[in-house]
Amino acid sequence: MELIFSEIEDPRVERTRVHLLTDILIIAILSVIAGANGWEDMENYGLSKYEWLEQFLALPEGIPSADTFRRVFERINPKVFEGCFRRWVESIVETVGAQVIPIDGKTLKGSYNRTLGKTALHLVSAWSSEYRLVLGQVKVADKSNEITAIPALLELLDIAGCIITIDAMGTQTAIASQIFNAKADYILALKGNHPTLHTQVKDWFLARLAFGFEGITNSYDERVEKGHHRTEKRQVWCVPVSQLPLLHNHSDWVGLKCLVMVVRVRHLWNKTTREVQFYLTSLDCNALEEESRSQNGLNAPLPLTGVRIN
Repeated sequence: MELIFSEIEDPRVERTRVHLLTDILIIAILSVIAGANGWEDMENYGLSKYEWLEQFLALPEGIPSADTFRRVFERINPKVFEGCFRRWVESIVETVGAQVIPIDGKTLKGSYNRTLGKTALHLVSAWSSEYRLVLGQVKVADKSNEITAIPALLELLDIAGCIITIDAMGTQTAIASQIFNAKADYILALKGNHPTLHTQVKDWFLARLAFGFEGITNSYDERVEKGHHRTEKRQVWCVPVSQLPLLHNHSDWVGLKCLVMVVRVRHLWNKTTREVQFYLTSLDCNALEEESRSQNGLNAPLPLTGVRIN
């Protein structure tokens, strides 16, 4: 970590460098990971963790003050810092072997400014489900720009050997190709933004479901989870694409191997809801793995009432 951040140029004049720049940056990052929200929190974190930090940091003059953290971060090059931070995160991912990477867009509440006419900030993020790490982020003007942001975000990451899950906004043939060509696999939510393909897949699955998938090669798994005064049952059917009739624009979906149907039934104290979702995947057919991965990356909230078939 120290070596990676040593690439950042120190903006301070020589005579004011009481603390090492790498010490300041590392303490700041670790404090933010621990929940720090400001410069004072960074200083307090350093003081409270001093004995641990001195095992791997120089700390020639102890812990920097809150004003020191503020002055340094006001003057360092943010682009260079972002690049170093991203390489550090990637080194962690490589070490721990993060496999499932959901990509999702979120609008940050309270980030708008009516006085200045600024809309809320919308970010597209890549997230390591298993290790709870944000691997990368791209800022976009609004949700409609996620389609252009996702390829840019994928370019920033080494996704080889990983499984990328994306909600319907990112279910695009070009994005599927980009993932597959980067030697990764994809699980893409299929909804109404591909009306012909979605209808074809939905009608086929529901017709076969009525007859218990008789005569169809498939993999099946189900789970029941209880908690917070609710019970949820998830059923997953995974079918090789060869079992279906020729799909609409089939050749455009590079690497496509299987279609997945997930049925979620949630029993609340006052109602029961049901949701059916479909996915395209380049993975081999295994319902248990698909169910687990669809939970991690694409487990959208269920509707409050009625039956919804996406």
